[in-house]
Amino acid sequence: MSFGDYLYIIAIFLFAYLTLGIVRSYFKSKFDDEGRRIDMLEDDEAKKR
Repeated sequence: MSFGDYLYIIAIFLFAYLTLGIVRSYFKSKFDDEGRRIDMLEDDEAKKR
């Protein structure tokens, strides 16, 4: 394999790693530790008042 092939494979792995990291951080910001949606909890608290 040539040098370009190695760079291509490395680029694919980096892209996959960064994409999974972005998706994971997005879901961590949307859900609390118990798996409930944070934005839905705020709406429920507002309705209870």
